[in-house]
Amino acid sequence: MKPEDRCAIEWECARLIHHYANLTDAHDWEAIVALYTEDGLMTRPTAPDDPIVGRDALMEAFTSRPPRISQHVCANVVVTVESESEASAYSVILLFTGKEAEDGGLPHKNDGPLVGYYKDRFKLTQEGWRFSERRGALTFRP
Repeated sequence: MKPEDRCAIEWECARLIHHYANLTDAHDWEAIVALYTEDGLMTRPTAPDDPIVGRDALMEAFTSRPPRISQHVCANVVVTVESESEASAYSVILLFTGKEAEDGGLPHKNDGPLVGYYKDRFKLTQEGWRFSERRGALTFRP
């Protein structure tokens, strides 16, 4: 594999991680689910032993959560290219949540952020690079 091909794959996969966080904060569940393969698997950092598998189950999991205001911050993203059609990554996530202000101003932030990480697996599909797995876990107790 040429170095420029490896760099392109790394960039595409890192972009998916950041795009996912932005879509989550925008509550764009359809767009998020489309970032997974048809049989994609996800575990939330707060429920690492409870896998959600498949686009239909993912959509149900996202839309059944109570609404909230959130801001995800992704850091320390390292993508490992395994082949021309598969890659993996590790990234750290900070999750800030809050609730709407009664006066319509900036939301009120809840106590400290959740700190965790994701171990991702990616596959190249006809739709482009997609998550085949997103396994989250917490680094510190909430």
